[in-house]
Amino acid sequence: MPEVPSSQTDAPAGVQGDGVPHAEASPHQQGVMSFLDHLEELRWTLIKAGAGVLVAIIACSFFSEWIVDRVLIGPTRPDFIMYRVLGLEPESLELLNRTITGQFFADIGTIIIVGIIAGSPVVVYYLWKFIEPALYPSEKKGMRFSAVFATFFFLLGVAFGYFILTPLALQFFAQYTLSDQIVNQFDIMTYFSMVAFWALGTGLLFELPVVVYFLAKVGILTPEVMREYRKYALIAVLAVAAFLTPPDPISQIIVALPLLGLYELSIYVAKWVTRNRAEELGMAE
Repeated sequence: MPEVPSSQTDAPAGVQGDGVPHAEASPHQQGVMSFLDHLEELRWTLIKAGAGVLVAIIACSFFSEWIVDRVLIGPTRPDFIMYRVLGLEPESLELLNRTITGQFFADIGTIIIVGIIAGSPVVVYYLWKFIEPALYPSEKKGMRFSAVFATFFFLLGVAFGYFILTPLALQFFAQYTLSDQIVNQFDIMTYFSMVAFWALGTGLLFELPVVVYFLAKVGILTPEVMREYRKYALIAVLAVAAFLTPPDPISQIIVALPLLGLYELSIYVAKWVTRNRAEELGMAE
């Protein structure tokens, strides 16, 4: 019977044959979880993320009066700060409630939307913690970057939609009249839905660099392809700007410019990721 080398028999517990320590790790840390274990881990990740958002919503409920008065109704007042910044001559908007539950659901909906926005970093954090154990050390740095910037670009987009797009659109529709006999009075639920759509919609659009990062990371998207389709991207950006804004060329240009800037930034992101990916593949060979 051949003698077993002492390097194998004397190796301390928790050390592989090549001397790489693996310690006493959980199945999740060792990457040997079953499919059901992954589902269970995902379930708890979603529960924790949802709990974080729920806490944010509950915290916002204590400031509901200020949030409704200053955040929801703020853009309807002529003294809203962005009207001075944008150089607009605002008109005061009159909100009406035409349904029994209109004000109630506008109040509750505003608190929920603000709570979701405030709790979005918690959601990103727990999703990051879920996928982190499956990554190599070299990948974790890039994923940590994308997790932080996913939150940053989402909040930046929400701020752009609320502070820039909302005032422009509101004043356009408030001052658009067919006749002096027709008075513009906005329903509270319609107003709430449009403000939420403008804010959250631009928040999602501003995630473009993060989406490009992931696509470039797996080799689906390259900077050469993005440069080749730049002209089509311009058409798409103008179409999105026209969809989000009133039929006002100035408003459409104001919205289209940051979207074009994000596309150009995404090209540089794809270039950086592609270069790093090529270096990693070269080292692996």
